[in-house]
Amino acid sequence: MITLTKTTLEDLKTLFVFQTKKDGIIMAAFTSENPNDKEAYFKKWTQIVGNPKIDMKTIRQNNTIVGSVVCFEMMNETNVSYWIDQQFWGNGIATNALKEFIKTATKRPLFGRVAFDNVGSQKVLEKSGFKSIGTEIGFANARKKEITEFVYRLD
Repeated sequence: MITLTKTTLEDLKTLFVFQTKKDGIIMAAFTSENPNDKEAYFKKWTQIVGNPKIDMKTIRQNNTIVGSVVCFEMMNETNVSYWIDQQFWGNGIATNALKEFIKTATKRPLFGRVAFDNVGSQKVLEKSGFKSIGTEIGFANARKKEITEFVYRLD
């Protein structure tokens, strides 16, 4: 059973560990410059968790933290992003969590972005009702180069 709860500062301890795993970093592609910098992570995410304009939820499966989902404003767009610990990939958790999350997201359209080769995340967005609307080129810190990013939209 998947549940979404408001992310707490305590949750960040577990979520930090998830985003330091190499396979997850490569798939996410657009990560911080140094995902292992704990101080920078907590500085950034403490502000996000405390910001009433940003909706961040911790995803739990049977009371175990398995990831997070967040909705935020960037470049005059409302974006969603999610991270699932790689040991839980392929079980439908991201799709179920995102579908549940967007039910409560009041702004439309919502945008999601994903690395061109992150097929799993592309499927999550598509199964959640997002439509591919184009591509952008961006610098992916995890890969140390520019890559194509697919842009999705949910009206």
